[in-house]
Amino acid sequence: MQFLKILFWCLLAFLAALFTIANWTSIPVHLPGDLVADINLPFLLLVTFLLGLLPTLGWQAARRWRLRQRLTTCERQLAEARALHAAIEPVALPATIAEPAVTPLSPSAGATL
Repeated sequence: MQFLKILFWCLLAFLAALFTIANWTSIPVHLPGDLVADINLPFLLLVTFLLGLLPTLGWQAARRWRLRQRLTTCERQLAEARALHAAIEPVALPATIAEPAVTPLSPSAGATL
């Protein structure tokens, strides 16, 4: 698989070099203040590609850092919860629940029907 990756990148570099050789022309770029800069087309394309790529890479790095921080926090909370759960022993419930004692009324207590 590593060979295929190397082959792909070599093919891509060859195509980029071929494109650069075939399009080595100067492009006039109009700057503020009536200035005109002659820039080679491959260099201009590389600069515009990097202008689009670098903010995206920065956003992705920030997102990955934020997610890694959240994962670390969750793992720490999980470890604390497991340690707390292991420290607490389960409370043993009584085997039978005692029913309240009911005393019958005696006839001499003055109960009339």
